[in-house]
Amino acid sequence: MPGPAAADGPHGIDDLRAGAHAAGPAGPSEPADFESRLDRRGVQFLPRPDVPEPPEVSALSWMVTDLADGKVLAAKDAHRPLPPASTLKTLFALTVLPKFSQGAVHTVSLEDLAGIESGSSLAGLKEDMPYQVADLWHGVFLSSGSDAVHTLASMNGGWRKTIDDMQETARRLGARDTRVESADGFDTPGQVSSAYDLSLFGQAGLTDRDFAHFASTKRAELPQDGGPDAFTLQNTNRLLVGSRGVRPYDGLIGVKNGYTTHAGNTLIAAARRDGRTLLVTLMNPQSGGRNAVYEETRDLLDWGFEAAPRAAAVGVLPTMEPVERTGEPQPVAHRSRPVPLHKAGVAAQPDGARPTRNWWFLSAAGAVGIIAVAGLGTVLWRRRRTVRASPSGESESA
Repeated sequence: MPGPAAADGPHGIDDLRAGAHAAGPAGPSEPADFESRLDRRGVQFLPRPDVPEPPEVSALSWMVTDLADGKVLAAKDAHRPLPPASTLKTLFALTVLPKFSQGAVHTVSLEDLAGIESGSSLAGLKEDMPYQVADLWHGVFLSSGSDAVHTLASMNGGWRKTIDDMQETARRLGARDTRVESADGFDTPGQVSSAYDLSLFGQAGLTDRDFAHFASTKRAELPQDGGPDAFTLQNTNRLLVGSRGVRPYDGLIGVKNGYTTHAGNTLIAAARRDGRTLLVTLMNPQSGGRNAVYEETRDLLDWGFEAAPRAAAVGVLPTMEPVERTGEPQPVAHRSRPVPLHKAGVAAQPDGARPTRNWWFLSAAGAVGIIAVAGLGTVLWRRRRTVRASPSGESESA
């Protein structure tokens, strides 16, 4: 069985030039002298007569990936280090989600909720109230709840341990641009990720049925067993649910949105149409539009579905081993067997209904895995300790 992918040489494992890696040939659809363009600045796209150019968007960084083979169709500054806001919760989920049974019950304590930053988004957990672990994950994915993140981190051994665990997960996945300083994505000096790394997290998450379920859930009761104190959470991802002037995107799977003062709006979004699944990561639109992060993502998804059958790759994401309940997904440099990606469908359920899980798979062709190594800049800032509204009207500090 192939071993985990690892960076090697000055270009890292995403250097796909002939002879750069002895473990196998280049991807089946690309020439032997294919070279990744993901380390380059600006928009990366290889023009072809029958392929439209990607739309102009204002985001500082973005990436469009076909998850069937990991082919990156186009990107802009894919390795630029930027604050990720709540999209970093995807890394938190990859790290902590496999460790606890969803049916396990935990009573939230005052200690669990200690250290939550002022201005953080909250799911509304109550001290001394028992919750199933699944309730806590609904709080993480639907509400970006820092109270849910802090509670799960406490269960995992503490805030600092969880941050260290997340950094190790990022290293194992090949996410070399990511520096974790706060498990919930709150603005913290030195905390950065990149469109490339967040795409890795989104891709890896979709190999796990629980991650895919929570990322695609539109609404859930908290706690899910009901009771006099239960209330409904609605996913803040407007492209998934359709709210505040944003139409829901046909075929959207989810994954995670975010906002902080320094990060601006960020989004990882996956959608499936006609047997093809695309992943778009978009960071910090500059247009000032109230729904820019969602509409620019929509434009990139629309372009991707049109261009994917004929577009040339500008890079490739590594193939991910499916998540086992005993650990995190593993990047694999070369693999011939298909990789199942999970998707939990909830779109047909009425509002407020308790979601059921319908698992289905897409087969992903084996591809040459790549892990990018990029120079990491340092971003320093002062913490914001008051709630601020994003241009889209969200009061979401993580």
